[in-house]
Amino acid sequence: MLALIVIGVGGFLSILSFGPGEGVVPEVAAPRQQPAAGSAAALAMPIANYPVASLHHDWGDPREGGKRTHQGIDLMAPSGTPVVAAMNGTIEKLFDSDRGGHTLYIRSLDRRWSLYYAHLKGYAPGLAEGQRVARGQVVGYIGDTGNAGAGNTHLHFGVSWMRAGDRWYQGEPVDPYPLLAGKTASR
Repeated sequence: MLALIVIGVGGFLSILSFGPGEGVVPEVAAPRQQPAAGSAAALAMPIANYPVASLHHDWGDPREGGKRTHQGIDLMAPSGTPVVAAMNGTIEKLFDSDRGGHTLYIRSLDRRWSLYYAHLKGYAPGLAEGQRVARGQVVGYIGDTGNAGAGNTHLHFGVSWMRAGDRWYQGEPVDPYPLLAGKTASR
């Protein structure tokens, strides 16, 4: 009888998974709480030396006469100010759009997060899709491209929680303000 129990338990354990295989991102829900800025999952400020006191919480503000909401945070800065990678990752997409102008997307190394940078004046020299970037590395420069409006120089910075298989333009938008301001916010 004991042998049957051991064989049964061994068979059961052999079908369990104790974590994803290499390169596999499990399908999981977005976290219920966003990490505080001091945690390992926190982001660096996407503009070097940008004062936390200058952050304006405009997530969810109406856009286009209320047709959509703002799904990011705008960081005002002079044209040409360097913009940096807020985390280690890979340049997933360099893209020009009507709304965002010159944009770039950085995907975290674990592929669970995507950072969106919009209204850039330009990219850092040599920047290319597929390139690995380090937290704090210059990736672009503040501008007013897209629908920012001439002279309204700023960085639109967005964060998305990504699921397995999500492409650069997908994911669940997450309010970046608490991640940058050092606060924890419930969803």
